[in-house]
Amino acid sequence: MGAMTIVKINALEIPPQAGEEIVKRFTARLDSLADVAGFEGFELLRPTGDTETRWFVYTRWADQPSYEKWRDGDGAQRSHAAQETGEGQASRPPVSMGATLLEFEVEVSAGPGVA
Repeated sequence: MGAMTIVKINALEIPPQAGEEIVKRFTARLDSLADVAGFEGFELLRPTGDTETRWFVYTRWADQPSYEKWRDGDGAQRSHAAQETGEGQASRPPVSMGATLLEFEVEVSAGPGVA
């Protein structure tokens, strides 16, 4: 079997009042991922229930080497710098109070028109 799609989820501890700011910062950096080899998708997930307060940054990659190449290269550094400073604005403190990286391989996947 060949390489499997992998998922990286960064669980961020975001103060409730900072939700709008984190959305703004991530939206500003989406273009930096568009042409990254092996990148398959990104979602910023806002918690809506009573039991989960963390925000989740969900990314899909074609394989582990693609993710590692992005993570260890200039792309990730530029992307995170833009998220933390708001691209071109005076440096601002990070919004997140903490983060945990969760890592997965996709074993079963379904979607519209996929049997």
